[in-house]
Amino acid sequence: MAEKSYIRRQRRTRIKKHVRKKITGTSQRPRLCVFRSIKAIYVQCIDDTANRTLFSVSSLTKALEPEVKKAKGKVAVAAIVGKAAAEEAKKHKIDEVVFDRNGYLYHGRVKALADAAREAGLKF
Repeated sequence: MAEKSYIRRQRRTRIKKHVRKKITGTSQRPRLCVFRSIKAIYVQCIDDTANRTLFSVSSLTKALEPEVKKAKGKVAVAAIVGKAAAEEAKKHKIDEVVFDRNGYLYHGRVKALADAAREAGLKF
């Protein structure tokens, strides 16, 4: 069992390196990076030219706590986080981003987060 999870982690790291060679965020079009753990999902908006994080949102954010508690399942929580990330981007006057799935498959929670961010007005 431990061997299988090690192989999955190695695969994700390899994919992540290949994707990051091509994707960079600028101040006009920052990188929207997703990280998912077993319990939570995190999103950061990163300007790679200035090497700084513009904002971050997660399912553990205090402002989202009531919505997250009502949500049924991790996919619904990811959609809430995606919508919150798009709203936060609008506060920072960001309309377009480069989506970095961080080596994860574009499926399930990652897809739900991306779709919710698009519906809230963020362009990928």
